[in-house]
Amino acid sequence: MATTTKESVGESVQRPRDLLTKEEHLELLRHLFLARYFDVRLIKEKKRGRLRGTLYSSHNQEGILAGSLYALKATDWISPIHRDMPAFFMKDMRGGWDREGRLAMTIEEVCCQVWGKVGSPGRARDNWSHIGKKSARIIHSTSMLAGTIPAAAGVVYADRMNGGDAVVLTYNGEGSTAQGIFHEAVNFAAVHKLPVVTIIENNHWAYGTPNNMEYSLPDFARRADGYGIPGYIADGQDVFDVYDKVSEAVAHARSGKGPSIVECKTYRAYGHGDHDDDRAAKYRPDYDSDPAIVDAIKRYSRDPIAAAKEYLVQKGYLSAEDAAKYAAENKGAAQCSDEDFPPDVVAFLKRGVDFAVKDGVPAAEEGGMWVFREGN
Repeated sequence: MATTTKESVGESVQRPRDLLTKEEHLELLRHLFLARYFDVRLIKEKKRGRLRGTLYSSHNQEGILAGSLYALKATDWISPIHRDMPAFFMKDMRGGWDREGRLAMTIEEVCCQVWGKVGSPGRARDNWSHIGKKSARIIHSTSMLAGTIPAAAGVVYADRMNGGDAVVLTYNGEGSTAQGIFHEAVNFAAVHKLPVVTIIENNHWAYGTPNNMEYSLPDFARRADGYGIPGYIADGQDVFDVYDKVSEAVAHARSGKGPSIVECKTYRAYGHGDHDDDRAAKYRPDYDSDPAIVDAIKRYSRDPIAAAKEYLVQKGYLSAEDAAKYAAENKGAAQCSDEDFPPDVVAFLKRGVDFAVKDGVPAAEEGGMWVFREGN
């Protein structure tokens, strides 16, 4: 089946966002604040020397996480990667993050993982992002690029065989589309019409390699053409556009029509990881010398919080006065303070951080446990 890459739907066509209430529109803005605050807090804690391990910032990419997760049912699965830490506690957040029975990891569990405490799922044995929770339908992440996709395909394959209708979202950087496992897994999902939505977070950098040295076409969604599946393109800076495109992809998958790819175009705000801050300044080009890079920066460095506020003000869902009340947008982590975020956002994360700081560390004797099979 030949596939046409799907661009933005027109204003005259009813979009999934048009079915959201005013309260749900405003809730998505709060989710953007929450993801940004989590990232800001971790960057500050790391610079103060209070955290070990490597931080992979999601700054400027919050619209992808908030918009895509909002398109799911509670019983769907997700498979995040290292730059998607907020996804672990933001799943199933529609209707409130303190809603009883929410299918997600708790903020306490995620903070314990980051702080390396005994309350973490991995009991401080592994990298921050190598977590998951089967009961919450979150597949454990790994460091293997695109390694999430075959595992995700297997999970929903089993679900379909058991009569379920779950969809899985897998998150991947655009650099991972060059991996063999990406193509093997997407092909497998296409052949078996599995409900796998592969999100490509195109932040224009595969570590230090720019887009034009990664792929000869401008849109990574065109990868879908080779498998006869839909390829959608979303503006990653617009949480509502991400919601629209992922909702379309999820509906396609849930109806039994199979997988798709959703490319979300964005721009990486920092280096690949916090260890890469200084080197990133060297390999990023002179912004005046490459028109393609200049255009990408101009289009995809728009702050997703500012973009959402602008849209909500235009719709009359947010007053200009309320939009100016909390001003986290267009600031780096160092320039942000708690006053730039809604108090309930600050309180939610503070609860997790306080729990993790007070939690104990695993006993030294545990270091060798579960490395090899124990018992009979």
